[in-house]
Amino acid sequence: MTDTRHNWTKDEILDIYNKPLMTLLYDAATIHRQQHDPNTVQVSTLLSIKTGGCPEDCGYCPQAARYHTNVEGNDLMTVQQVKAQALRAKSSGSSRVCMGAAWRNVKDGEEFDQVLDMVRTINKLDMEVCCTLGMITENQAHRLAEAGLYAYNHNLDSSEEYYKEVISTRGYEDRLQTIDNVRKTNVTVCSGGIIGMGEAAEDRAGMLVALSTLNPQPESVPINALVAVEGTPLEDQSPVSIWDMVRMVATTRIVMPETQVRLSAGRTEMSHEGQAMCFFAGANSIFAGDKLLTTPNPDVADDMELFKLLGLNAQKPFIKKMQPITVEAKDSQFQALGEKPKWTRPEHKIERNEEAKQHAKSLK
Repeated sequence: MTDTRHNWTKDEILDIYNKPLMTLLYDAATIHRQQHDPNTVQVSTLLSIKTGGCPEDCGYCPQAARYHTNVEGNDLMTVQQVKAQALRAKSSGSSRVCMGAAWRNVKDGEEFDQVLDMVRTINKLDMEVCCTLGMITENQAHRLAEAGLYAYNHNLDSSEEYYKEVISTRGYEDRLQTIDNVRKTNVTVCSGGIIGMGEAAEDRAGMLVALSTLNPQPESVPINALVAVEGTPLEDQSPVSIWDMVRMVATTRIVMPETQVRLSAGRTEMSHEGQAMCFFAGANSIFAGDKLLTTPNPDVADDMELFKLLGLNAQKPFIKKMQPITVEAKDSQFQALGEKPKWTRPEHKIERNEEAKQHAKSLK
């Protein structure tokens, strides 16, 4: 078995990333087989429970209110709507539902209470529940844990250095603080990033340093290929190559051997052969369903056909960690505190973000 290290350096990770491809694939596949069943893949369904209107300026995101991207916003879904979608996901083979809301951070109140009810409802369906809601406080993390949350997603997006070239409205340290708040509960951590935003290989290695030096390392690491959306600052970025995706997956597998590496956004641009290489290199989780929040994703039937072709099986829920016990709202030990944390707003100027913002204004 491979020991899990928490002291990787950027140079060490770059050396791995730049290995001859066949050597890199062999090394990653060997570690993958030591730690995981190579023929089992965890399947998650991503559900946008509140779309659009986000106040952030993330250069990749079509949900940012300041850009013109033709994304139709919607208010928070009802618990019954979410339950119906969860049942549909379960019937198609998903073991986890990840609910995303286009919020900067969670605010105590009616909407958060509604999300907690969604968590309780899905956990009672014997499915893993994940949320990605923006920054959260320690108390809010405890409330989610009591409701039965299995995982919390909060991506680092890129290296700390390149992050400042993509986002100006929130700080990298706040991302790490949110992860630390989640770690004070029994909820697992899901955190990864995006490649293809114009970053260098050094930035990809820097992101993996930030993730791998966390102790414990995230239980799940999504690797996203940028989906360039018209109207966003990154709309003109060329699609990342499959070779870069394979290298990123393989390197992630080597430096985080116990983590589930999720092949996430960008799969519509990957051939079956390219995805198979990613699975061989250590990817053992995917997002299923025809949409990831607002961007396209392969059809579930297509994924199941690929699984059949490759001899892959969908992972059952609660294999890596026991099912959380749901505490009903009336029995909760953690109540709303009405917190108003001062999350960072660096507000430095990113030229392409400003240009996209001004272009959106001109179209109104």
